[in-house]
Amino acid sequence: MEKDTFEVAAAVEPAIVVPATAPRDSGDRPQWPQWPSVLPTLINRTTTLRELRSVDAPSLLEMISTEEVSRFICSPPTTVEGYNQFIEWSHRRRAEGRYICFGVIPDGFEVAVGIFQLQVRPGDAPEWGFAIGSPFWGTGLFVDGAEAVLDFAFRGMGLRCLGARAAVENGRGNRALRKIGAVCERVIPQGLIKNGRPLDEHYWTVPADGRPHRKVIWK
Repeated sequence: MEKDTFEVAAAVEPAIVVPATAPRDSGDRPQWPQWPSVLPTLINRTTTLRELRSVDAPSLLEMISTEEVSRFICSPPTTVEGYNQFIEWSHRRRAEGRYICFGVIPDGFEVAVGIFQLQVRPGDAPEWGFAIGSPFWGTGLFVDGAEAVLDFAFRGMGLRCLGARAAVENGRGNRALRKIGAVCERVIPQGLIKNGRPLDEHYWTVPADGRPHRKVIWK
């Protein structure tokens, strides 16, 4: 989903706890169809994921707008105000039923150090994407966050499959997708234009039945 990562641009949040593995519920009936009106909070072993708030803007600027993190995604905002505009945009798009953006908050933190996104657009396959601050690379934060987001996409929203894009040159991003069970389906020639340079992208898919099985407790 790199091509739309930053397209600039709350209600009380019930909690979802993501504990140890358990069999997946049968059927594809959405368990959280009200997501355009209110997002839940996703909580697992090390991480909380919730809808973005204005308080997250300074930390997202520090964590995501670095060259190291942003080199293979569409250029993120470069100011706190730019992130506030993006956060407001993400809320509007969620209300339209087309987009979700979760902030990633590690244990012991109060603000987001990364994001997970879901796009559901008429006529297009649903896609997801992510960006995590480099101080948290290799800590397991991505895997725990991805498991919670995928569980919500498949169980909460009733999606059957999710696609993801990663630049062919983005070795870390491609390894991360492979680690959580994604399958590389094809290469998209010049799928991303970064600073005027076209980059080929791998297109990855994760089917609902092909992910790590996690039980979600809705509270």
